[in-house]
Amino acid sequence: MSSKTSLKVYLLTILILLISVAGNAKADYIFGTPTNLGVPVNYGSALDGEPSISADGLSLYFVSIRSGGYGEGDIWVTTRATVSDPWGEPENLGQAVNSSAWDGEPSISSDGLSLYFGSKRSGGYGGADLWVTTRASVSDPWGQAVNLGPTINTPFDDVDECISADGLSLYIDSFREGGYGGTDIWVAKRETLSDPWSEPINLGPTINTTGESAPSISADGLVLFFSDFFGPRPGGYGEPDIWMATRASVSDPWGEPKNLGPAINTSGIDAHPNISADGSTLYFTSGRPGSGTSSDVWQVSIEPVVDLNSDGIVDSADMCIIVDNWGTDEPLCDIGPMPLGDGIVDVQDLIVLSEHLFENVNDPTLIAHWALDETEGMTAHNSVNGNDDFVMGNALWQPTGGKVNGAIELDGIDDCIITSSTGPNPAEGPFSVIVWIKGGAPGQAIISQPNGSDWLAVDAEGNLMTELNGSDQSSAPLLSQAYVTDGQWHRIGLVWDGSRRALFADDVKVAEDTEDGQGVFGSGLYIGVGKDYTTGTFFSGLIDEVRIYNRAIHP
Repeated sequence: MSSKTSLKVYLLTILILLISVAGNAKADYIFGTPTNLGVPVNYGSALDGEPSISADGLSLYFVSIRSGGYGEGDIWVTTRATVSDPWGEPENLGQAVNSSAWDGEPSISSDGLSLYFGSKRSGGYGGADLWVTTRASVSDPWGQAVNLGPTINTPFDDVDECISADGLSLYIDSFREGGYGGTDIWVAKRETLSDPWSEPINLGPTINTTGESAPSISADGLVLFFSDFFGPRPGGYGEPDIWMATRASVSDPWGEPKNLGPAINTSGIDAHPNISADGSTLYFTSGRPGSGTSSDVWQVSIEPVVDLNSDGIVDSADMCIIVDNWGTDEPLCDIGPMPLGDGIVDVQDLIVLSEHLFENVNDPTLIAHWALDETEGMTAHNSVNGNDDFVMGNALWQPTGGKVNGAIELDGIDDCIITSSTGPNPAEGPFSVIVWIKGGAPGQAIISQPNGSDWLAVDAEGNLMTELNGSDQSSAPLLSQAYVTDGQWHRIGLVWDGSRRALFADDVKVAEDTEDGQGVFGSGLYIGVGKDYTTGTFFSGLIDEVRIYNRAIHP
């Protein structure tokens, strides 16, 4: 057994023993880069979309209007031998499932024996109804489709649906009466798999507003993905977008939906999300550039954030953060068993973290990083965007004098760094600024935004503070009692989570309050001088490892 492996086992053992003494605190995660599933899943000139992935990840059902079908749109399936293999040539599900009309919106049950879908065929109760086809085993052909009946279907269109992992909840979107928008998301339930479905219940105004559709429920029932296909919600990027809502347990109400952001949503069509059983991949329909004539099936990975303190490596410090938040629902630490978390920090999160121990992390939420390891010259390199930013005055490089390798020494008179990087705007979402400092004096600034505010600074007593403030620029500074001008190294941070600003010193939260975060924000940043570039605000001491993230972290 290698020394690293031995240490992993040792740490895991020690931390499990610490469970009973852990302190008090769902999930921090990031999306990868969306990728087109390509040929043969996407036909190129045809509409391909509305994916539904099987629980084992080896079968993908989707709708297509490619040649070889039976109607206006047919349901097809593509398979693969393992999750790392390419998808095979799609096969039409045949006339037992597909009709001469539109057939789409498939949802495969977790056992692979029932396939729910929408259809405009005759014999229903409205313009579009929900149907189901079943089979005795995954190797058997699909049986003749059956209408779900008048409890589920109405004289109005009842279309997209998603069957829960346990088969006891059916989420649908419907134009039926009693909703809040053009179409709403509803849920029907049953006690056992052999029981009839109950009357569908509207998910309420938190979820439903103008035209929500295409629900997809996570395997644990705690995360709901959907799109605003029939009416855009405020705060989106296109028409339609994909959104998600979470809840603490299956008996709790749904929280306020969140847009998945510009990494997923574009100015075009982004809809029909479908989350994999393990929560690691989101499949969806998109008409973004790179798609066919109409739309294609895309996928994006969902990855847990395992570098909890954002120092670039997963180590024992991150494991201690999990222990400190044991038994709580702290989003930072709730990274397992699925990337979206399960609502509690427990051994599942510890297991996920242990799988990444001692890994150096390339965090895509890191939007700026000045290592300050230069040995000479008048520029400081930002390793994220590749810019070389100007070093002003007579600053000294200290190649071996930093907390992490080198550092820059500023004289408190006219030394500073003027960056070309535009700082994050709190009005657009969370962000964090982390930096190592040694030295400094009262009234000096470490990080500021020109004509904006001093993000990290020192008050008249030598304690850490921030002036990041609200839209009227009149909010009082957030002060702490963390004395950071004692000539020792301190890792300080400002974290904005969308409603609160918090200060950290040496991995401890030292101050926190609530702000609206809608202030005035210009371009560029200053490192080592205040927002107005005035005498007395220049920093005197060492600065190292300046990092900015577009998420709220735990330093």
